[in-house]
Amino acid sequence: MTESVATTRAYEGLQIPAAGTYDLDAAHKRVGFVARHLMVSKVRGQFADASAVITIGEDPLTSSVEATINTASIETGQVDRDNHLRSGDFFESEKYPVMTYRSTGIKSHAGGEFVLNGELTIKDVTKPVELLVEFEGAGTSPYGQAVFGFSATAEIDREAWGLTWNMALESGGVMVSKKIKIEIEGEAIRRA
Repeated sequence: MTESVATTRAYEGLQIPAAGTYDLDAAHKRVGFVARHLMVSKVRGQFADASAVITIGEDPLTSSVEATINTASIETGQVDRDNHLRSGDFFESEKYPVMTYRSTGIKSHAGGEFVLNGELTIKDVTKPVELLVEFEGAGTSPYGQAVFGFSATAEIDREAWGLTWNMALESGGVMVSKKIKIEIEGEAIRRA
Protein backbone atom coordinates (compact mmCIF):
# COMPACT_ATOMS: atom_id res chain seq x y z
CA MET A 1 0.00 0.00 0.00
CA THR A 2 1.45 3.39 -0.96
CA GLU A 3 1.06 6.43 1.20
CA SER A 4 -0.35 9.52 -0.45
CA VAL A 5 1.59 12.72 0.13
CA ALA A 6 -0.48 15.89 0.41
CA THR A 7 0.20 18.39 -2.36
CA THR A 8 -1.70 21.26 -0.71
CA ARG A 9 -2.60 22.50 2.74
CA ALA A 10 -4.97 25.04 4.23
CA TYR A 11 -3.63 28.50 5.12
CA GLU A 12 -5.82 31.47 6.01
CA GLY A 13 -8.68 30.29 3.82
CA LEU A 14 -6.46 29.31 0.86
CA GLN A 15 -5.28 25.92 -0.39
CA ILE A 16 -1.55 26.57 -0.74
CA PRO A 17 1.30 24.29 -1.86
CA ALA A 18 2.83 21.85 0.59
CA ALA A 19 6.23 22.88 1.93
CA GLY A 20 9.10 21.94 -0.36
CA THR A 21 11.24 22.98 -3.31
CA TYR A 22 9.57 23.84 -6.61
CA ASP A 23 11.01 24.64 -10.04
CA LEU A 24 9.50 27.09 -12.51
CA ASP A 25 7.93 25.06 -15.32
CA ALA A 26 9.68 26.17 -18.52
CA ALA A 27 6.63 25.21 -20.59
CA HIS A 28 4.24 27.30 -18.49
CA LYS A 29 5.89 30.63 -17.79
CA ARG A 30 6.24 34.13 -19.15
CA VAL A 31 8.88 36.52 -17.82
CA GLY A 32 7.88 39.69 -19.55
CA PHE A 33 8.00 43.47 -19.50
CA VAL A 34 6.22 46.50 -20.91
CA ALA A 35 7.91 49.74 -22.00
CA ARG A 36 6.43 52.90 -23.49
CA HIS A 37 7.61 53.69 -27.03
CA LEU A 38 7.67 57.21 -28.51
CA MET A 39 5.52 58.32 -25.56
CA VAL A 40 2.42 57.02 -27.38
CA SER A 41 2.32 53.20 -27.26
CA LYS A 42 3.41 50.14 -25.32
CA VAL A 43 5.93 47.54 -26.44
CA ARG A 44 5.80 44.13 -24.78
CA GLY A 45 8.63 41.67 -24.61
CA GLN A 46 9.79 38.63 -22.73
CA PHE A 47 12.82 36.55 -21.86
CA ALA A 48 12.39 33.06 -23.31
CA ASP A 49 15.13 31.51 -21.14
CA ALA A 50 14.39 31.96 -17.43
CA SER A 51 14.50 29.61 -14.47
CA ALA A 52 13.55 29.87 -10.83
CA VAL A 53 13.71 27.79 -7.67
CA ILE A 54 10.92 28.51 -5.22
CA THR A 55 11.16 27.22 -1.67
CA ILE A 56 7.81 27.04 0.10
CA GLY A 57 8.39 27.11 3.86
CA GLU A 58 6.53 25.23 6.57
CA ASP A 59 5.61 28.76 7.60
CA PRO A 60 4.50 30.14 4.20
CA LEU A 61 5.78 33.60 5.15
CA THR A 62 9.36 32.25 5.15
CA SER A 63 9.09 31.14 1.50
CA SER A 64 11.71 32.37 -0.96
CA VAL A 65 12.65 32.49 -4.64
CA GLU A 66 15.84 32.69 -6.68
CA ALA A 67 15.53 33.35 -10.41
CA THR A 68 18.01 33.54 -13.28
CA ILE A 69 17.20 35.13 -16.63
CA ASN A 70 19.30 34.83 -19.79
CA THR A 71 19.53 38.40 -21.16
CA ALA A 72 20.25 37.22 -24.72
CA SER A 73 16.88 35.42 -24.78
CA ILE A 74 14.99 38.72 -25.03
CA GLU A 75 12.14 38.69 -27.56
CA THR A 76 9.96 41.64 -28.57
CA GLY A 77 8.79 40.40 -31.96
CA GLN A 78 11.22 42.63 -33.86
CA VAL A 79 14.72 41.27 -34.62
CA ASP A 80 16.51 44.63 -34.95
CA ARG A 81 15.06 45.86 -31.63
CA ASP A 82 15.99 42.58 -29.92
CA ASN A 83 19.58 42.87 -31.16
CA HIS A 84 19.73 46.49 -29.96
CA LEU A 85 18.47 45.41 -26.51
CA ARG A 86 21.24 42.75 -26.37
CA SER A 87 23.90 45.36 -27.27
CA GLY A 88 26.00 47.61 -25.06
CA ASP A 89 23.27 50.26 -25.21
CA PHE A 90 21.10 48.07 -22.98
CA PHE A 91 21.79 44.59 -21.51
CA GLU A 92 25.28 44.06 -22.96
CA SER A 93 24.43 40.34 -23.12
CA GLU A 94 27.91 39.09 -24.10
CA LYS A 95 29.47 40.64 -20.99
CA TYR A 96 26.44 40.16 -18.68
CA PRO A 97 24.69 36.99 -19.86
CA VAL A 98 22.34 36.72 -16.88
CA MET A 99 20.32 38.87 -14.55
CA THR A 100 19.05 37.50 -11.25
CA TYR A 101 16.35 38.07 -8.69
CA ARG A 102 16.65 36.85 -5.10
CA SER A 103 13.91 37.38 -2.57
CA THR A 104 14.82 38.74 0.85
CA GLY A 105 11.48 38.27 2.60
CA ILE A 106 7.74 38.66 2.43
CA LYS A 107 6.84 42.22 3.39
CA SER A 108 3.09 41.71 3.72
CA HIS A 109 0.13 39.69 2.51
CA ALA A 110 -3.62 39.93 2.21
CA GLY A 111 -5.50 36.85 1.08
CA GLY A 112 -3.77 35.51 -2.01
CA GLU A 113 -1.68 38.65 -2.60
CA PHE A 114 1.85 38.90 -1.25
CA VAL A 115 4.41 41.70 -1.40
CA LEU A 116 7.81 40.10 -1.88
CA ASN A 117 10.98 42.06 -1.11
CA GLY A 118 13.99 41.14 -3.18
CA GLU A 119 17.11 42.17 -5.05
CA LEU A 120 17.34 42.42 -8.83
CA THR A 121 20.82 42.30 -10.35
CA ILE A 122 21.37 43.56 -13.90
CA LYS A 123 24.86 44.26 -15.31
CA ASP A 124 26.39 43.62 -11.85
CA VAL A 125 24.21 46.33 -10.29
CA THR A 126 21.93 45.13 -7.47
CA LYS A 127 18.90 47.15 -6.37
CA PRO A 128 15.87 46.34 -4.22
CA VAL A 129 12.66 45.47 -6.06
CA GLU A 130 9.25 44.71 -4.56
CA LEU A 131 7.14 42.21 -6.45
CA LEU A 132 3.38 42.11 -5.99
CA VAL A 133 2.70 38.37 -6.19
CA GLU A 134 -0.75 36.92 -6.71
CA PHE A 135 -1.20 33.27 -5.75
CA GLU A 136 -3.32 31.64 -8.48
CA GLY A 137 -3.93 28.20 -6.94
CA ALA A 138 -2.35 24.84 -6.15
CA GLY A 139 -3.15 21.24 -6.95
CA THR A 140 -1.99 18.05 -8.60
CA SER A 141 -1.37 17.77 -12.35
CA PRO A 142 -2.74 14.83 -14.38
CA TYR A 143 0.83 13.44 -14.16
CA GLY A 144 0.72 13.31 -10.36
CA GLN A 145 2.95 16.36 -9.83
CA ALA A 146 2.28 18.96 -7.15
CA VAL A 147 1.92 22.33 -8.90
CA PHE A 148 0.96 25.90 -8.14
CA GLY A 149 0.43 29.01 -10.21
CA PHE A 150 1.28 32.65 -9.62
CA SER A 151 1.60 36.01 -11.29
CA ALA A 152 3.83 38.91 -10.26
CA THR A 153 4.27 42.53 -11.24
CA ALA A 154 6.62 45.39 -10.41
CA GLU A 155 7.63 48.73 -11.85
CA ILE A 156 11.28 49.70 -12.07
CA ASP A 157 13.34 52.62 -13.35
CA ARG A 158 15.69 50.92 -15.84
CA GLU A 159 18.25 53.70 -15.52
CA ALA A 160 18.99 52.59 -11.93
CA TRP A 161 20.70 49.52 -13.48
CA GLY A 162 22.67 51.48 -16.09
CA LEU A 163 20.17 50.88 -18.93
CA THR A 164 20.28 54.56 -19.88
CA TRP A 165 20.22 54.64 -23.70
CA ASN A 166 17.52 56.90 -25.09
CA MET A 167 16.79 59.38 -27.83
CA ALA A 168 15.07 62.75 -27.43
CA LEU A 169 12.07 63.33 -29.69
CA GLU A 170 11.54 66.59 -31.60
CA SER A 171 7.97 66.66 -30.31
CA GLY A 172 9.18 66.33 -26.72
CA GLY A 173 9.74 63.29 -24.59
CA VAL A 174 11.95 60.32 -25.33
CA MET A 175 11.90 57.19 -27.47
CA VAL A 176 11.88 54.66 -24.58
CA SER A 177 10.32 55.14 -21.15
CA LYS A 178 12.50 55.05 -18.05
CA LYS A 179 9.76 53.17 -16.18
CA ILE A 180 9.42 49.51 -17.10
CA LYS A 181 6.64 47.25 -15.90
CA ILE A 182 7.65 43.68 -15.10
CA GLU A 183 5.01 41.00 -15.73
CA ILE A 184 5.54 37.38 -14.69
CA GLU A 185 3.16 34.44 -15.06
CA GLY A 186 4.13 30.94 -14.09
CA GLU A 187 3.54 27.47 -12.80
CA ALA A 188 5.93 25.73 -10.46
CA ILE A 189 6.38 21.96 -10.06
CA ARG A 190 7.51 20.28 -6.85
CA ARG A 191 10.79 18.42 -7.06
CA ALA A 192 10.47 14.66 -6.67
